[in-house]
Amino acid sequence: MRTVSLLVGLVSRLIFIMAWFGTNKLYPVVEWLWRGLCFLWRCIRGVFRPLSGLRFLSLGWPKDRGSQEEPEAQDGEKPVERGYQQEVQGAPGEGQHEAAAAKRAAHTDRELACKRARFEEEGGKSDEDDDESDNEDYQVETSDEFYCGYDSTWETEEQQEPQRQQEGAFRRSGRRAASRHYKFSRFESAAKDMQNYRHDYPSQMIPQRWIKPVSEDKPNLNFYLGLQCSVPDGAYIHDFHNNWYGDYDTLEYVHSYIQWLFPLQEPGVNYEASTLTKEEIKEFRQSSTAKENLLKSYKLMLDFYGIELCDEKTGEVRRAPNWRERFHNLNCHTHNSLRITRILKCQGTLGYPHYQAPLVRFFLQETLVHRELPNVKDSVLNYFMFAVLDKRQRRKLIKFAYLNYDRKEEFVWCPKKVQMRWSEKLAPQEEMHAEFGLNSEDRARN
Repeated sequence: MRTVSLLVGLVSRLIFIMAWFGTNKLYPVVEWLWRGLCFLWRCIRGVFRPLSGLRFLSLGWPKDRGSQEEPEAQDGEKPVERGYQQEVQGAPGEGQHEAAAAKRAAHTDRELACKRARFEEEGGKSDEDDDESDNEDYQVETSDEFYCGYDSTWETEEQQEPQRQQEGAFRRSGRRAASRHYKFSRFESAAKDMQNYRHDYPSQMIPQRWIKPVSEDKPNLNFYLGLQCSVPDGAYIHDFHNNWYGDYDTLEYVHSYIQWLFPLQEPGVNYEASTLTKEEIKEFRQSSTAKENLLKSYKLMLDFYGIELCDEKTGEVRRAPNWRERFHNLNCHTHNSLRITRILKCQGTLGYPHYQAPLVRFFLQETLVHRELPNVKDSVLNYFMFAVLDKRQRRKLIKFAYLNYDRKEEFVWCPKKVQMRWSEKLAPQEEMHAEFGLNSEDRARN
């Protein structure tokens, strides 16, 4: 066979030399000779391969079949020797180890049961969850990639004043690379508004066309006490609660009532509605009638959005029976996100700050865990989360959002340093969840 191979090689070289020195008329002859030689070679291979079984007749490298027969050893694992494994499986003393194996399995099950019981009693949270954000490791520098000068979520009380003194110089120094990320730019713009709200409007800048003389008769308080009707709708507070409840078309397409139901210290689109004054806020919080009516207004709007209040003490909410229809409306008419932001701000201003976090967590679960309301998700992350006045609750909500966000490399709503700390703790928690058999919804519930 070696002789045949050499012969074919010599003939092929000869043909190429003839083609090189020949003319164009020689090309058909060269092509015919080459095809004939290739056919002859295939015939010779077909005759001699079954007889000799020589590997070198096959074109290309021989395939490594070891990976198809034996599994690859993972990192940190010792490769199993096949001969030893078969010997152990067929060992005559196999039955003697069954009792010991069963005893070890029972012990392991009891240990896992105890761990799971403790895990569920603690609500699926680690001991560090409550105070982790106050740790020095979570104190953020202005050089952080996703540091936002308008967000005080990660500041301690001692840090706030010196940090704010640095913000002016930081903003004058120019925008970092992260600021060019469109998500971060939108968050930074929203953070300025939410920071102004959370700090009780220290730099209230109202365009001249929105300025309206402050009324001394306290129109917002009187409206909630049933002494004054809204303008221009001419409806009293009990009219909204009794006649507008469930009238979804009116609630959707009329835009002048939301400023009366949820007044703020900032103006809205209804020029005839008055902004809240400090005196109104103080008296409103002290009036049980006004606060009860505000709770009814909240239930009115929750029903409009397909949500119901299941605990008036804690503010916990859940889906209403008609949630699918109402979610569709909410997702199609995104101006309702502005209304929900106003509702959250009003809750923090007029005596229901503990209602903020449960509502925001509900929307985080719906958008990030259940994949509902895709057109509302950006508002939840940019505005709803940062309307929560309780800084500890706000941090927990941001952490919940980060852990349930698909593309964590695109998460811009907290500093990069904090994200890295959470990522370090994420892997062990995922192993524990897998050990206890918890799925994504179980983790979100915990």
